[in-house]
Amino acid sequence: MFENILGNERNKEILKKTIELSQISHSYIFWGTEGIGKKLIAMEFAKKILCLNEKKENCNCKSCIEFNSNNNPDFSLIGANDEKIKIEQIREMQRKIAEKPIISDKKVYIINDADKMTTEAQNCLLKTLEEPPEYITIILICPNENNLLSTIKSRCTRIYFEPIEIKNVKKYIIDNHIAENVNEEVLELSQGSIGKALKILEHQGLYENVEKILEHLSDRDLIDIISMSEEIYKSKEEISSILEYMNVLALKLSKNNITYINCIDKIEETKKRLKANSNYDMCIDNLLFNMWEEVNEKNNRS
Repeated sequence: MFENILGNERNKEILKKTIELSQISHSYIFWGTEGIGKKLIAMEFAKKILCLNEKKENCNCKSCIEFNSNNNPDFSLIGANDEKIKIEQIREMQRKIAEKPIISDKKVYIINDADKMTTEAQNCLLKTLEEPPEYITIILICPNENNLLSTIKSRCTRIYFEPIEIKNVKKYIIDNHIAENVNEEVLELSQGSIGKALKILEHQGLYENVEKILEHLSDRDLIDIISMSEEIYKSKEEISSILEYMNVLALKLSKNNITYINCIDKIEETKKRLKANSNYDMCIDNLLFNMWEEVNEKNNRS
């Protein structure tokens, strides 16, 4: 149980112990940074709850076989549709919860991205959390529990999942032949999330381009910098990670050129403008100009 999942050893031990002692709660909140294994652990936990031989490892009971083939009628995974989990989805879940288990003597429902439930959906779910059937366990997964109603949080066992150690993120990437090597900036940007690291590596060319732009702010004219940045203008969906990567790089480059420290302020200003729904292209224009000006101001004075 959990042997192929990296990190959060303490949480895994807690969940194992609840199985061994038959002290499984009716409802849990698994929360923490995206991409650190919350869903994987929730799935393994659900499988073990439903197992007909829960004391046995590598079980091949009917429940486990059906679970592995995504056909276990006592389990359901609920996710967002159009970035929302709506009240209709929770009502449908409640209708199924009312039906007795078929294979196991329990039922498990996982709500992934639970923070995307509408207020109406959360209030609807509250009815089940207040009076859950004896056989039910509901697991809510989210990056930040603060987006859930306090009335929901008070009725759940809350388990915080910590970021994975950077050395283990690197080991996972190399051991699984995803990349032969990973630079320290990518590892830092991953913030202990394997999922985030993999996403960055999927767009490796983009991040290499960002690195090249910052490195050449001091020896290229502004027209060249804007020309080099064409890929950034096309990467609106990745801009949050791009700006974070710029921060990491600017801090690194400031060790040899202190003016790069001022670029961090410009990057943070850009984040605020984008959050306020300012024009995307104009924000990137201003960022590139302001960073170029900061780095070259010292050169112009000298």
